[in-house]
Amino acid sequence: MILGRDDRLAARQRVAPRIHRTPVLTCDGLDRRAAARLFFKCENFQKTGSFKMRGASNALGVLCESDPPTAVATHSSGNFAAALALAARLRGLSAFIVMPRTATAAKRDAVREYGGKIIECDPTLEARETTAAEVSAREGAPLVHPHNDLPVIAGQGTATMELLDEEPDLDAVIAPVGGGGLISGTALAAHYFGRDVKVYGAEPAGADDAFRSLQAGRIVPSVDPDTIADGLLTSLGPNTFPIIQQHVEAILRVEDSDTIAAMRAVWMRMKIIIEPSSAVAVAAVLNRPDLFEGRRVGIIVSGGNVDLGRLPF
Repeated sequence: MILGRDDRLAARQRVAPRIHRTPVLTCDGLDRRAAARLFFKCENFQKTGSFKMRGASNALGVLCESDPPTAVATHSSGNFAAALALAARLRGLSAFIVMPRTATAAKRDAVREYGGKIIECDPTLEARETTAAEVSAREGAPLVHPHNDLPVIAGQGTATMELLDEEPDLDAVIAPVGGGGLISGTALAAHYFGRDVKVYGAEPAGADDAFRSLQAGRIVPSVDPDTIADGLLTSLGPNTFPIIQQHVEAILRVEDSDTIAAMRAVWMRMKIIIEPSSAVAVAAVLNRPDLFEGRRVGIIVSGGNVDLGRLPF
């Protein structure tokens, strides 16, 4: 096992003073559509608008326990960039954030608002990783990976720990899959603290590298992903993949049209803002009554960072 039960408890203790304990909401209308009882863990209400604040806070907590750095670095096009910038500011650290020059203005503005120092790079994974390594070495800033670092994974799982506190009798939990940090943390939390809870991942059909990786038995990198869920474009990492292999029941693929419909349904029915990456998980539940009908299902609503000028509906 890569991360044990004690790692989860320690992560929860570290992040608790630095994050919001987000609400678990329900919706009768969506329950009827799914023919299931749904429990939405609303990380769209988390600091910086996504679950990423959990992983960033735990990672910095681990770094600061021994020899605290004066700065940290990462590469991210959006939610983790903002989360690490804020988590660093709360600890009095500088944060160097490598972002592709194609990142939206709204995301760059959020990082700057939280105090992050942006270094632009070409919009490729290789450019992001190379630039981040150079910045880390130049600034003496430890590199915090946005999804593959073990403390990040442990931090992301605290959302499911809280969900199971409130709803201990869930039959299933589903989370969206990008780089795998959230689904890995979710799966380990369910394994250690759930009662025979099945964990599912939800992935865009146009960025289904996790689905294909499980079929192949090895990491199949994402090449030219095409999806409205811009938070789910990253490939799995060497730490996240084995956790998914061992603890995730299945990866469910979702078409963008179904993601948009689910996003609209949540906005209309629940009156809350969720981003397309979150809606992928909702759509997966609504589209698979063969898996979820009659069951109690937790859905990790991963975030609510949306460009209101570019809504898909």
